[in-house]
Amino acid sequence: MSTTSSAPLLTIEGLHASAGKVEIIKGLDLVVERGQIHALMGPNGSGKSTLANVLLGHPGYTVTAGSIRYRGEDITEWSPDKRGRTGMFLGFQYPEEIPGVSVVNFLRSALSSRTGVEYTILELRLRVMDAMRELGMDPSFADRYLNEGFSGGERKRNEILQLAVLEPELAILDETDSGLDIDALRTVAEGVQRVANPENGILIITHYQRMLDYITPDVVHVFVDGRIVATGGAELAAEIEADGYDAYRVGAATP
Repeated sequence: MSTTSSAPLLTIEGLHASAGKVEIIKGLDLVVERGQIHALMGPNGSGKSTLANVLLGHPGYTVTAGSIRYRGEDITEWSPDKRGRTGMFLGFQYPEEIPGVSVVNFLRSALSSRTGVEYTILELRLRVMDAMRELGMDPSFADRYLNEGFSGGERKRNEILQLAVLEPELAILDETDSGLDIDALRTVAEGVQRVANPENGILIITHYQRMLDYITPDVVHVFVDGRIVATGGAELAAEIEADGYDAYRVGAATP
């Protein structure tokens, strides 16, 4: 199917995915339209991070059934680099260090791959500095090696800086709120709000509601045992925070 402007940004239909012989995603349907922020909430071990990795084509997971469509085109078999070049972005739960590669050089390489434009260091530095100013980040970050010696909060801020500079069409944020104190959480959430616009879509994957205290999602999904078991508005996140996931676990009565 060719890409169409009227197609949803992301369409997942009947998705099943496994790690080795273990099935983790067990029949998932999800649609994200342009301009929407979705929150996928679930307990530990429900398969949230697996889903994030599957959406970006991690080779450690195998799609055994169903499809993933991005802008109307089936990308189920696409490589991770092709997904990234066409505007998909994954914010990692545990961003890794890359010693010897500065933040500005990393972003220059990533943005050139994303856009096909060879940016000079000066052009990219100006772009990064503008984004840092918008995000309230220390300009010295640009010349530090990627995540080397960064605190947990600095690593997550750096993920949001990448998001702001690369301007992906679809951002998948895998537990970006984990391990953050309240100030870092607010900074990260404000950064996500700044990059949200009518032309992109954001899928926030999280265990807790606390990031959603600063970001009001359009749609909230409850994800348990590899499936979406409930969908609603922002009030659903507050309900989960108050009552937990027990009512939604496999075998529990429908709430």
